[in-house]
Amino acid sequence: MLAVLADYASAMATIVIRNLDNEVAERLRLQARLHGVSVEEEARRLLAEGTRLSRAEIAARAAAIRARQRPHRSHGVDLIREDRER
Repeated sequence: MLAVLADYASAMATIVIRNLDNEVAERLRLQARLHGVSVEEEARRLLAEGTRLSRAEIAARAAAIRARQRPHRSHGVDLIREDRER
């Protein structure tokens, strides 16, 4: 179970992870030791890295948004010409 408690004043969140497998916790401790940081800092780094979108994911999301939009019926050049002719 993952519980997230947001402190709205500081815009930071606190995460409590329950039932974490002992082997996972030990690997996290080892990784933190190898990087010379605390377990908490290593967990923050891994969470930030794991939730970052790749360029391909961003491009795919942008393409999906563009595909949902209706095409424009007018062209910018035509609108500029109409405006000049007034």
